[in-house]
Amino acid sequence: MANEHLDNLAARGLLKTEASTRDEVSGLIRSGTARLADAKNAELSPESRFDLAYNAAHALSLAALRKAGFRAKNRYLVFQCLEHTVGLPNENWRVLDQAHRKRNLAEYEGVIDVDENLVEALIRAAEEVASRVSDRSGTRL
Repeated sequence: MANEHLDNLAARGLLKTEASTRDEVSGLIRSGTARLADAKNAELSPESRFDLAYNAAHALSLAALRKAGFRAKNRYLVFQCLEHTVGLPNENWRVLDQAHRKRNLAEYEGVIDVDENLVEALIRAAEEVASRVSDRSGTRL
């Protein structure tokens, strides 16, 4: 898939052009889908649900980027590229951006500050990515 924005990121060294395989993309979609299903389990703590939903969104976003023929130099770029890989609306991207910042605070500084509203918004954003990457990959969820 030709995309000028993604090609420009590759030219700047932020993305690497690399063909994906069908197995790789479908494996990322399966992983993201399983984590997303687990994130919906209300019996888990909000922190666990957040972690599952974040990692689901990341796996699904990475599937979209890999399907487009690119690999990111860092985790954050897979979310930034969603507008260009699956046409994700900005309101969904803003949720993923907020979640990424909270994830980094938890991972690197031990600051765990998630609430149920963020978890639910993150699940909805991940569901939207799942729907869009499924439509474009031919893989049904």
